[in-house]
Amino acid sequence: MPAYNEEERISTVLAAIKQASLIDQIVVVNDGSTDRTYEVAASDPAVTAVSLTCNVGKGGAMCAGAAAANADVLLFLDADLIGLKPEQVDSIIRPVASGEADMAVGVFRAGRRSTTWAQILVPYISGQRAIRKDIFLSIPDLRKVRSGVEVAITKYFKLMRMPVTTVVITGVTHAMKEEKIGLARGFAARLRMYYEIGKVMTNGRAIVDAARSSKKKP
Repeated sequence: MPAYNEEERISTVLAAIKQASLIDQIVVVNDGSTDRTYEVAASDPAVTAVSLTCNVGKGGAMCAGAAAANADVLLFLDADLIGLKPEQVDSIIRPVASGEADMAVGVFRAGRRSTTWAQILVPYISGQRAIRKDIFLSIPDLRKVRSGVEVAITKYFKLMRMPVTTVVITGVTHAMKEEKIGLARGFAARLRMYYEIGKVMTNGRAIVDAARSSKKKP
């Protein structure tokens, strides 16, 4: 779980994760937070807490979490989720753990109208996803893409024609940036996020080259 300034919300998400039956290890990566996110995570004996000295962005935080995880299947969840249930955590993991798919993407429905419609229109931006660790580690440049990480992963899977499944998680949403840090700062942060996502959508050359190179191998 990558987390940046989520001390007020992270405990609720951790509570649901800890009750899931398919979770073996919980890793929280504090991405240079200026609040007590790391202290809250580290105080939980069920959590392996990793702290980055500066904010490297979501892609870098996810890579740091993957490096600390001792598992064949990785589950990434946002730290600001609202309404997440333990059985929904398991439902995202199960298709990958069973070999049905190499990645499962959890999409919101009936949690909040704005987030539901966002994930109907662009489900590939969802931060809730299970993925084989070996595949995740093979995707190039994820440390650099910040908020574009989900788009980069999805694009790689599409180019490599790897099996992906979608899992509906009903009644789940997340806190909006404007709710966290105020209207003006939240809107500015949202624009930065869209910019980072847009860069990956329009300039995925490294991902394309890696996919083509892999296809050429015997």
